[in-house]
Amino acid sequence: MAGKMSIALFVLLVVFLTQNQVSRAKVMVDEQQQQQRNNQLYGVSQGSLHPQDCQPRCTYRCSKTSYKKPCMFFCQKCCAKCLCVPAGTYGNKQTCPCYNNWKTKRGGPKCP
Repeated sequence: MAGKMSIALFVLLVVFLTQNQVSRAKVMVDEQQQQQRNNQLYGVSQGSLHPQDCQPRCTYRCSKTSYKKPCMFFCQKCCAKCLCVPAGTYGNKQTCPCYNNWKTKRGGPKCP
């Protein structure tokens, strides 16, 4: 009888520890996913950048153009005003309305 009871207690202990580890792993995964979501929005939504972050964001934004100097000039100007740079090297301007809506005198897009 005592042997069966100790086996049952051992099984219960193993089940409890396993459930505890699984719940901890779920919490860690949830925290990592939240961190990734926050990082994905950083610098993409309007006003989410700090001025010192404009240079690296614009360097990446202008990395694939053959007109790097004007791209960098206008990207940094737009970033300084809007405090955001759209994700990627082209397009995605809808994520930053200020960046998207700032136009030249002729009505063309000011921001690359």
